[in-house]
Amino acid sequence: MTNCGKSSPNRRPGLDPGSRFLLPRPMDRETLGGWVYLMADRYRGTLYVGVTSDLAARVTQHRDGGGSDFCKRYGLTRLVWADRCGTIDEAIAHEKRLKRWRRQWKIELIENANPEWDDLFETLL
Repeated sequence: MTNCGKSSPNRRPGLDPGSRFLLPRPMDRETLGGWVYLMADRYRGTLYVGVTSDLAARVTQHRDGGGSDFCKRYGLTRLVWADRCGTIDEAIAHEKRLKRWRRQWKIELIENANPEWDDLFETLL
């Protein structure tokens, strides 16, 4: 998983946005981080591009058949790629860009980070 196409040298485990170790602060659309993610049914299978503020919860919804009609219809339960963004607005813009990409570019993006197309859901828990 990447960081919205940017490296962030100041990030430390347990101290990134959304961590339970941070003091609560008012959350609004500008400060709430987001994720762009790709779901698949199998290796080089059908792809779905999505965006969410809570990746683990959203993937759980997809796996349970309640995330989206598209994922339910095509049996997309495998999280194959995800990218963390600083704000939900950045995540939405990133998702819109990815949706315009050609299928081959999305496959290359996945295979650069996850060549075996492993289900990354277990890494979220």
